[in-house]
Amino acid sequence: MTGLAQRRGACPALSAPMQTGDGLLVRLNPVAVGLPTAALIGLCESAARHGNGIMEITQRGSIQIRGLTPESALLLTEDVNALGISVRTGVPVETSPLAGIDPDEIADPRPLAEAIRTAVESAGLSRRLGPKVSLVVDGGGRVGMGALLADVRLTAVRREQETYWHLAVGGTADTARPVGLFAKADAVATTLETLKAIAALGREGRGRNIVAGYTPTPNPSPQGGGESHDSQAAPDGRNDGADLSPSSLLGGVARLPPLDSASPLGTFPLANATHALGIALPFGSMPAETLAALARAAADLGATEIRAAPGRTLLLLGPAAESAATLQAKAAALGFVTDAADPRLFIAACPGAPACTSAHMGTRPLAEQIAQQDADLLDGSFTLHVSGCAKGCAHPGTAALTLVGGENGAGLVVNGTAKTLPAGYASRYDAARGIGRVAALVETERRPDETAAACLARLGAVAIATAFAEG
Repeated sequence: MTGLAQRRGACPALSAPMQTGDGLLVRLNPVAVGLPTAALIGLCESAARHGNGIMEITQRGSIQIRGLTPESALLLTEDVNALGISVRTGVPVETSPLAGIDPDEIADPRPLAEAIRTAVESAGLSRRLGPKVSLVVDGGGRVGMGALLADVRLTAVRREQETYWHLAVGGTADTARPVGLFAKADAVATTLETLKAIAALGREGRGRNIVAGYTPTPNPSPQGGGESHDSQAAPDGRNDGADLSPSSLLGGVARLPPLDSASPLGTFPLANATHALGIALPFGSMPAETLAALARAAADLGATEIRAAPGRTLLLLGPAAESAATLQAKAAALGFVTDAADPRLFIAACPGAPACTSAHMGTRPLAEQIAQQDADLLDGSFTLHVSGCAKGCAHPGTAALTLVGGENGAGLVVNGTAKTLPAGYASRYDAARGIGRVAALVETERRPDETAAACLARLGAVAIATAFAEG
């Protein structure tokens, strides 16, 4: 083990755990994407022995184990090796956990992702890029990758019988700046040039830092593909008038038409004639023993593999269609989220007190209480962020509403982050009732067909904070 990653923003790999308020944190991304049920059971047992018994699935689909000490982190590493779990290292190049077996995907992203990994290693870029630099190669399909931030993102586009890759930098699918449309070989070359430009900015460089005025100039590949770059094509092969030509894309005025992505929750068929069951961890967290119980039930009902997926979800692969319903009911009984309308899906909550010593309040019991009492407010149009302190680990970006613990009690931030000065305060024990008062205000003022997010934006911070703090 190389030591502890104390600096915020570092990635807590198995070889370099990160110090957090509840001990050391380790993040795992298996090379094989998923884990056999027996391996996951063993990992849960190891987490219970050596950590604080809490396991998490992150928004990006990584496995996290919390509450480790320097000594127990070494023991966890030994267990991971004994279980035969190989973990990814180097610059993350992320693909859908169903890549290659998703019947709805536009193209299998794995060959392009592997070509990029090889090129990055050959160029020696892994040690030059910062620890948070990441890439997404999105082939489309059941598991949406569009919400993930990425320094470089490539999205499959199908034109007639050919696949091209839409390359954009510095953001999500909605916010990243388009660069161009490329055949596979040119996509690899352009990605490499883009990463070199990021590396030239130093270890703090990110894709967003090179957005303004940036145009990569890779050497064209022998395979070319340029003759098709001036075509108009939607990702599903329809010509819908969206201009995807390099000249338009480089001007930043054209983006891909939105990719529809079904919920990964529920039972659905795979291309290899098997089925998958998607479930979610409430707030991305579960006791290790509960996760192990799910894995045992999955094995008994024919599941052979469990894959972590974006959105704090798990995909259980292999059960027969008739067994999947039984497994889904078992998962629900254990406390997992099995319904895409479950309000817990729309709350981001950190471990909170007492698990994290940085936290000023308990978060997940509070989030559970809000989910039960204010389901109508949590309609999926926004994320409610419940943060134990101002660091905002569970949801670093802007949220319509953020409950944050502090020395003054529970603060409510409107359209900001946990670091933003709260618009109003309530005592910690009254925080859930405060959100209930906001929910009542929205219910009263909401217009027909208006989302909760739109209503909150119209009401404004003063009215929301007044409702929250009164009582």
